Amino acid sequence: MAGTSRQLLNLGFGNFVVSSRVLAVVNPTSSPMRRLREDAKKDGRLIDATQGRKTRSLVVTDSNHVILSAVQAETMRQRFQEDDE
Repeated sequence: MAGTSRQLLNLGFGNFVVSSRVLAVVNPTSSPMRRLREDAKKDGRLIDATQGRKTRSLVVTDSNHVILSAVQAETMRQRFQEDDE
């Protein structure tokens, strides 16, 4: 991996994920997303990056992990686009 550049997506509060590993950033309030969160928790695939704050988005990775973030999905989209530019 020497020489490869990896862009990091800021999840807030000093937490980051490698941008290329992100499949989706979704709003956590719908019933399917709540089920996704509960299933990930049950299976040990849930990562809480909220630092004790309200969950405002779920980040789904290619390794099937679900990351909770206190940053809104729209803000994540903007940060993701900034990384691409």
